[in-house]
Amino acid sequence: MVTRTAAKAQAKERLSREAVASAALALADAEGIDALTIRRLATDLGVTPMALYWHFKDKDALLDGIAEAVLLEVRLPDDDPTGPWDARLGALLDALLTPLAAHPAVAELLKKRVLLSEPGREITERALTLLRAGGFDAERASQLAVYALLFMTSMVTGMPGLSFGTDEEAREQEMRTKWAALQALPPKKYPHIIESAGPLTDCAATDEWLGFGMRTLMAGIRGQAPA
Repeated sequence: MVTRTAAKAQAKERLSREAVASAALALADAEGIDALTIRRLATDLGVTPMALYWHFKDKDALLDGIAEAVLLEVRLPDDDPTGPWDARLGALLDALLTPLAAHPAVAELLKKRVLLSEPGREITERALTLLRAGGFDAERASQLAVYALLFMTSMVTGMPGLSFGTDEEAREQEMRTKWAALQALPPKKYPHIIESAGPLTDCAATDEWLGFGMRTLMAGIRGQAPA
């Protein structure tokens, strides 16, 4: 992940489109997507807003650039055409999950922007190819590709305990408050919610959360494959 300091230094040194997108991504990582504005980014970079408009005509275009920056971090796995289609698809989705999990504040951007950049189109083409190899027709393969992206982005952004722009102490206090609120529910009416108050409010093991989610996703796709 590009740190905010490194991204700012890179953009100041050479104010390219890629450097601006990298700095914007670092700002969103640190403080959340709501903190990102053209004016705020320009201030952080020590330039005028017009210097950024040269590369991105508005904030929506900047968000397109951030989505592309995330997709550029995907390291596509070597693909063995003789291997099982589902194992190859799982490796591809795992490769996409890595940058999504590294940038949860902006993961939602990919839902409507994955096909707007070359790296996103390359990932989508490979996913569709593998789904077709699994016996799905064009329509069903397209649906599953969309479902997979929606599931993965929601899994990352919906992780219990996720927060942006707050320090660790504030985050822990927020989790304790949520936990206490669930513990205060009537035990006879909500016994299972009270028992699960911990995992419902905080995700202690990120890798386990993501791993179980991906296994669930792939099991669902396999289960839909034509006999």
